[in-house]
Order: sequence, then C-alpha cells, then structure tokens
Amino acid sequence: MNFKKIIQLILCISLPMLIGGASGFATASSLSDWYLTINKPSFNPPNWVFGPVWTVLYLLMGISLFLILKSENAPRKRTAILVFLFQLTLNFWWSIIFFSLESPAWALLEIVLLWCSILLMIFVFRKINHTAAYLQIPYLVWVNFAAILNAAIWYLN
Repeated sequence: MNFKKIIQLILCISLPMLIGGASGFATASSLSDWYLTINKPSFNPPNWVFGPVWTVLYLLMGISLFLILKSENAPRKRTAILVFLFQLTLNFWWSIIFFSLESPAWALLEIVLLWCSILLMIFVFRKINHTAAYLQIPYLVWVNFAAILNAAIWYLN
C-alpha cells in the first residue's frame, strides 16, 4: 500500500472515531448524573463495556469506508458515501438525544432510523465491496442490542 493510501486509511478511520469522540464528549456529564438515577434492565452492560465496543465499531466503519473509497469506478460509490455519512450523523445524534436531552423515547425512534440506515449501508456497500459490507455486521448487531436496551430503559422509566 502506498503512502497516499495509508493516509486515506488513517483519515477514513479518524472520521468515525472523531464523530464518536465528539458525541461521547458532549454527553459525558449525563453519564455521571441522570443516567445513574434511571432504572435499567438486568442485561444492561457495565459502563466500561461501551468504550471498547464503540472503538472497535468505529474502526470497522473507517476500514469499510476506505474499502469503498478505493473501489475503482464503482457506480454507486457516491451513494455509498452519502449513506455512510447519514448513518454516522444518526449515530452522533443518538447519544445527544438519549443522554443530553434525557429522552429515551425520542432516542428509541432515532435508533430505529439508525438501524435502518446501517442495514441500507450494508446493502449499498455489498454492491461495491463485500468485505466493506460484512465489516458492518457487528455494528448492526450492536445497534440491535442497543435498541433493545433503549426500549427497555424507556419502558422502565
């Protein structure tokens, strides 16, 4: 891999990491107050689990984006990039809605949109690069779990 491709890979990985970091930074204070006081289901993971999981998922997102960008003459490349950016935007806003706005109900609606956008991203990516699509399956599974957790928190509160 040449230097230009390495820089492109680093930038592709940095984008979701920075968005995730910004979202986490914006919502960090809610983790130490509001979130501690609400009822959570028995299957709620400990808080320390979320950081490593999201780091891996953002890494996989970045690698997938890189695989899409380096695909030669892919007719759906522009669509794939737009879908990627759309789901990343939804990803950013879920934390803000859930933690900063303290709204599990609105966050539940938003996470359903996020889940649909991830599924769409997988389908669009698969038409360009199968590996890029398959790297998003853990993300879809985790957001599925997060949606169930979000629904349970909404129900319990």
